[in-house]
Parts: sequence; structure tokens; C-alpha cells
Amino acid sequence: MNRERSKSAMWGRIFLTVCALLIGASLAFAGTHKMSNDLAGKKSSDMVNVIVQFNQVPTSRHHQKVADRGGKLRRQLGRFRGAAYSIPASQLASLAADPEVTYISPDRPLSAASTGSPTAILDYHTDAVNAPAAWAQGLDGTGVGVAIIDSGIADLADIHGKKKSGNSNVVYSQDFTGAPAGKTVDQYGHGTHVAGIIAGSGAASTGANNFYTFQGIAGNANLINLRVLDQNGAGTDSEVIAAIQTAIQLQSTYNIRVISLSVGRPVYESYTQDPLCQAVEQAWQAGIVVVVAAGNYGRDNLAGTNGYGTITAPGNDPYAITVGAVNTEGTADRTDDVPASYSSKGPTVIDQVVKPDLVAPGNAVISLYTPGETLDQETPGNEVPFSAFQTNGSNASSGTYYMLSGTSMAAPMVSGAAALMLQQNPNLTPDQVKARLMKTAFKGFVQSSTATDAATGQTFSEQADIFTVGAGELDIQAALANTDLAPAMAGSALSPLAAVDSNGNVDLVVNGSSILGGGGDIILWGSSAVWGDNIILWGSSAPGSDIILWGSSGLANDIILWGSSLPGGDGIILWGSSTPGGDIILWGSNNPAAVKDK
Repeated sequence: MNRERSKSAMWGRIFLTVCALLIGASLAFAGTHKMSNDLAGKKSSDMVNVIVQFNQVPTSRHHQKVADRGGKLRRQLGRFRGAAYSIPASQLASLAADPEVTYISPDRPLSAASTGSPTAILDYHTDAVNAPAAWAQGLDGTGVGVAIIDSGIADLADIHGKKKSGNSNVVYSQDFTGAPAGKTVDQYGHGTHVAGIIAGSGAASTGANNFYTFQGIAGNANLINLRVLDQNGAGTDSEVIAAIQTAIQLQSTYNIRVISLSVGRPVYESYTQDPLCQAVEQAWQAGIVVVVAAGNYGRDNLAGTNGYGTITAPGNDPYAITVGAVNTEGTADRTDDVPASYSSKGPTVIDQVVKPDLVAPGNAVISLYTPGETLDQETPGNEVPFSAFQTNGSNASSGTYYMLSGTSMAAPMVSGAAALMLQQNPNLTPDQVKARLMKTAFKGFVQSSTATDAATGQTFSEQADIFTVGAGELDIQAALANTDLAPAMAGSALSPLAAVDSNGNVDLVVNGSSILGGGGDIILWGSSAVWGDNIILWGSSAPGSDIILWGSSGLANDIILWGSSLPGGDGIILWGSSTPGGDIILWGSNNPAAVKDK
């Protein structure tokens, strides 16, 4: 017992070192100046594209401040307190010194959050999240507007299939990429796939008894197509911000209640300064649920953290609903679902926000495409053949359905779920939607798994901890059935922070007004209700043990911690609630009980 306890203390120190590295990195980036660090080193003669945030919505007077320094207005951003400019690098310091300027950052590139070439052909994502239970209640997103900020949407039969009038689900389209004639059709293939997950009818895959094999979560929702990614899947901060501002402007016209953002880029500064995050918060405050993909950097170990601290912006914002990905293992049964090894993990760099908020199926998801799009040209093997959904069907490509993996595929499932919740109860606020989704999320995961990259043979160890799966996996049936309204439900649902106190303990820090454990009825909305038994408590003050992470009650045999060099292999988790005759079980890729995802 003492030997095992000593081992716990040792690995606890290693874990706290990793956490300290993340926090240390945060301090290195979080300066008090008003100019982003990644603007440093620019040649004085360079013209740089930047986003300048002011202390108010900029007017011609503010634009003139930039013009006086040799700059040019590139894009106005509506009611956002900033605009996109081109300006000589030599003038940045002078502009930053202006008292009306609050922050200057590059107009950074971003991209879609899909990845890899799936190998499975069975797709049970709607079953795994209990979507059929909503359909049985007659819920299909009718009347709810979902803004898809992505690479555009192709005009396919499945985007018309649920509309009794035969009209398209797409009720508005606008291009922000500068494409000729404002072309809004998808040339990359990503936005169409996302649209199909949210509102595809599945009409082209109709099976026996009119069963729609590949239908979306909210098949009758109205889609607002805001194209920000070009034919290569690339875009910029200012394009996304402009699209968010347009969604806010059109909110009442199309009853836009949800924004789906399956795009992202690295985090460079605190979310309180990041213009992308600030635009997300503005939409949230306007009453729009903003769902964001977590990112696909869970296999990134460049910082020595085994993929922790890799959440992308704007998924690092505590207001947004940030979604990671799980692998359904090719079954409709959620109890065998495991975290996707590529799914980005928290906490977020710089601010240490606990993310993702929840997860949804993102591996080998079948949805819509049109032949010849860039993604199809790059990976034609992802085309789904007729034989996948037709009895005695041929192996020829269906020309309609395509398979992708990534948190880009997981996020629109949550967007569709939010549309169903808002159809059922239009009075729900974004915070109430987020809180109910998190509290009702499925928490019965396989606790440890491994994934092997088919191309490289490299094996990755995964665990279902709070920084990997958040509050759990999307459960639409449970979310719709939940009617809890704690007294603080008028408050915010800010994601909590992870912080180290003066004694070296690491714990959740919840905003006192947050309904995710801070105020209101603690029985209904406390941290243990939202995350179940999956709350964080690290440090020497845990009763009867040295370190607890994801433990059930702080007992001596509920010990988990992670590290890249645990004895006995490349295990990641020490888990101890059911060891026969001992306190600790070592999980890792050498454990025969570990589950391999595909």
C-alpha cells in the first residue's frame, strides 16, 4: 500500500509539472501590451493585414487614424468593435499607443477541422446520440435557423428532401472569400458535409420502409450559408468575424438561433483579446448558440503533453460550446465509444479553460458531397458506394455520400441537437442549452483505449478524462427530456478554469454566477451534476490519497494521473477503483483490455 502510494505521489509531481508547463507557456504569451506577439519581427517596410480592436464600434474617424499611418481599410466588421486593415509594420507601435485602440492582431489564416481517411463503412452516429428518439417526437428543427460558417453548401436533393414545398433548406447565402460574383457554392467539400450532418434528409439513401439511412440531426432546419473557406479550405479571421456579424444582423429575419463553426486556428492570446473569440461572444450575448469544433491536434506531442492543451480558437472561449470527437467503434451502442485520438484536448493554453465541453461522434461520419470538390480529388477513396446502403448495390460511387473524420463532423451534431431543443422550447437561452447538453451527456465511457494510425503504425493511448471528453457524449433524448431550471439559469454557463493554488493543488475554478456549478441549486447544477463523477481534484489535500483526477469520491482507490513514461509501457492512466487486491491499475497500449479504435 505504501509502495503504491509513493508511486502515486511521484507521478503526481510529474503531472503537476506538465500542468505547470502549460501555465508557464500561458504567462509567456500573456503580455499586457496591446499588440499580439506574432506581429513582432515584421520588417518595417512590410504591409501587414491586421484586425484592430477599438473601445467602440469604429467610425470613419477611426479608419482615418489608420489611413493617416499609411494604412487602408480592408473590411468593416459590422457591430464588432474593430475592423480589418492593411498597414505598414513600422506604424503598428504608433497605432497601438492610441488610447482608443485596445488590441492589434494579425488577420490570421484558419482552416476546416476535418482530418484523415476513415476506413470503416458503418455509420451509426445518429443512433449513438439518440437522435431517432427526437424524430419520434416529431422534432426536426422546423423554424430554427442554423448559420453554417464554412466552405459553402452544394445544392443537393438531400438538402431539399424534408421540405414539403420542395424548396431548399438553404434560405440565405453570402460569400466572404471574395470569390467571383460572390459564389457561395461549396468548392472544397467541407461545408456541404457539415450541412448534411445538420439537415440532410437522407433521401438519396432511402432504405426499406422509407428509412433514411444517412439523414441529418435536424432535417427541416433552415440553413444560412455563410462561405468563409475557399476551394482549399482556407480563410481568415476577418472573414469569419464578418460572417458572424452577418448572422447577428440576420438573426430576426431567419430566426438564427445556432451558429455552427467547424473551423479553427492556433491560440495566440487570451480569449479576452482574441478578435475571433470576441466575435463569438457577441453572437452568444445576442442570443445565438455558438457551437465550435475543438480541433484535430490530439496526437500532437510537440510540447510533451500528449496532445493536452491543443484546443484551437475560437473553441477556447468559455462561452462557446466546444465539441470534441469520439469513435463509435462501428456500433450504435454508446458504451463502447472511445475518444478519437486526433481530437484536441484541454485545458486551453494561456487561459486554462476546461475544454471540450462535450463530445459527439466524429469518426468515419457519412454525409453529403459533390464529385470533383477539392476534398474528393484529394481522397477519392472516401466516396461511399451504393453497396453501403442498397441491397445488392454496386461498388460504384454513389456520387452523393462521402466519409470524413474530425471534430468538424462532431460539432454539427451538437448544432443539430441545439436546433431540436430550440424547436421544442424556443425560450431557451444559449446558456440553458449549453448547461442541459452538458448535464445530460452520456458519461459511461470506456476509460482507456488505444488507436493505431493505419499509415504510420504509431499507437496513441487515450483516456476519457475531463480534458478529453468534457461532460460526456451528446445524448439528444436526455437533453430534450431535461427540464431543470435552477434559480441561476438566467446566468452564464461559462466553462470553468483549471488552476493551481498555493499548495500545488489543481482544481476546477467556476465563475460564481455560472450555472455550471457556481450558483443556483447546487444539487441540480453543481459540478458533480454536470460532469458526474468526472470532476477534477489534483493535489496532496485529497482525502486518503495524493492525486485524484476523474475519481469518484476521493477515496484511496480512486486515483488517476497521466504521464508519457509510466512504468510498464506507454500507459497514460493510473486507474484504481476496481483492482483486485491493490489500489492501482496501470492502463496503456500494452494492456490487453485496452480498446483499439479505428
